[in-house]
Amino acid sequence: MTSQRKTLSRAAKGWLIGGSTAVVLAGGYALAAVALSGQVPHGTTVHGVDVGGLASQAAVDRLESELGPLAERDVELTANAETVTIDPAQAGLELDLPATIHPYTEFTLDPLVLWQHVVGGSEIAPEQAVDDDALRAALTTAAETLDVAPTEGALGFNEIEPVITEPMAGAQVAQDAAFGTVVERWFDAAAPIDLPTTETPPEVSAAEFERAVTDLAEPLVADPITIRAEEQSAELSPQLLANSATFVADNGQVRLELDEEKIVESVGQDNPELGLEAKNAQVVLEDSRPTIIKSTTGLRVNPEGLSEKIVAASTTEERSAVVEAEVTEPDFTTEDAEAWGIDEEILTFSTPYPQYDSVRTQNLEAGQRKLNGVIVEPGETFSLIEVLGPITKENGYFESGVVEEGFSTTALGGGLSQISTQMFNVGWLAGYDDVEHRPHSRWFERYPAGRESTLWEGQIDMKWKNNTDTAVMIQAWVGDDRVYTRLWGTKYWDVTTSTSEHYNFTEPETKYNEADECVSESGGQRGFTVTNTRTRVSADESLPRETLTWTYAPWHEVVCGPPPSEDEDDNADDDS
Repeated sequence: MTSQRKTLSRAAKGWLIGGSTAVVLAGGYALAAVALSGQVPHGTTVHGVDVGGLASQAAVDRLESELGPLAERDVELTANAETVTIDPAQAGLELDLPATIHPYTEFTLDPLVLWQHVVGGSEIAPEQAVDDDALRAALTTAAETLDVAPTEGALGFNEIEPVITEPMAGAQVAQDAAFGTVVERWFDAAAPIDLPTTETPPEVSAAEFERAVTDLAEPLVADPITIRAEEQSAELSPQLLANSATFVADNGQVRLELDEEKIVESVGQDNPELGLEAKNAQVVLEDSRPTIIKSTTGLRVNPEGLSEKIVAASTTEERSAVVEAEVTEPDFTTEDAEAWGIDEEILTFSTPYPQYDSVRTQNLEAGQRKLNGVIVEPGETFSLIEVLGPITKENGYFESGVVEEGFSTTALGGGLSQISTQMFNVGWLAGYDDVEHRPHSRWFERYPAGRESTLWEGQIDMKWKNNTDTAVMIQAWVGDDRVYTRLWGTKYWDVTTSTSEHYNFTEPETKYNEADECVSESGGQRGFTVTNTRTRVSADESLPRETLTWTYAPWHEVVCGPPPSEDEDDNADDDS
């Protein structure tokens, strides 16, 4: 019994010793782990930056100093021979330097880390913080530049030879693959990052264009095609068909379209019986009276469905298409012209013109030619500038006398104010609404006082409105030393006018004009005020009485040059 107790005691002792040893070793391991934590294993580098032996924050600070600028540099991305740059921060790309260092400085029982503390660290990659949404947005924006759209093909004719422009595939950035590539390579990239792409096929394949040549283009121009309508026929040449053809690539297919209006026109040229144009009615002056030239209808091939019929005929042996002809109506018919009511003389008005100024007379003749035959439709406002303008040499006008700022001078179109006066008076006397006019600053005796109008392109126009339900035609000419204007139409208004005596007279003075183009004037005519009135009555209505009052300046004596000085005046007094 004694021997047995001794054996048990030895076993227990062994267990006790072993356990104690394990505890001691574990404690030592833990103490070693504690002792080694807090600093980076010596020999450790991050992207070439030595951080070995540094405390955690010191290591982070060093990396921020050394690697931070590298992480802020723009990143170049390339694809399809194009390059763009992105800002890493805006693209959600950053380094996470604390996460890079902390695994090597915090307490750990990881034997690999502890072993590095003993034998030395190695090169480690910096950790990243990536904002997925921001990076994908940046890649989407970059793709707008980097993507290459497919080049669609085309089919046309060179003369009558079909010519294909080959389609080409495009390439676009493969967004998911590009995301991984950028995350992997963006930091301190030595060269632009080549992004992966995927091919984008054209909408219509090369094979489809080849089919269109065989099935559409070649049959179309193989021989002439005959058009038949109303016992008439016309031939369409291969060249015309080629010129009229358009090949449209759409929804993966090529279809042929023909310019139907061009073909209709060609049919009419080949056979005039199928190309009769409708003609509008006209109201013209013939033998000094309004005459209606009647409208006529036309006849042409109906363009509706013409393209389909020709394409169908191109694949047949007969190469003939039966189409419909249609009667075309004029836009303005004889009935429309008759409804204008231009069939009686409303009034004639004339004023004398100075025969000594042949250039001024040329302007009058040019202006009257432009006015002669003009028609003002019901409700339309007549503008003299629109009819006569532009007032240029190219439009037939010359420089002649005008009054500007109270002085006589010359300008292009001098004398056209007499036509303005003519047109104001026929509008006033016929009862049309006065829209715009302006009398001269001083009175010319050849015009009715207060009932006349000047004209200056860009500043002063003469306008009246045809306030009736019928049109009015203007007849205008120069003859017998007078300017004439006659209105043709349907008389609507009974107009009564009156002109007051001249009143509020003002005396002329002496004016000095230092302008280079000064024209001296003897003056002498007094200024005055005058009032004109008008009443308008028709079978249907009576309009309120109108009054026009205008004040004319005197005709001053004009002396070219500066006014005399006071000394000159004194000397003159002394001499007298």
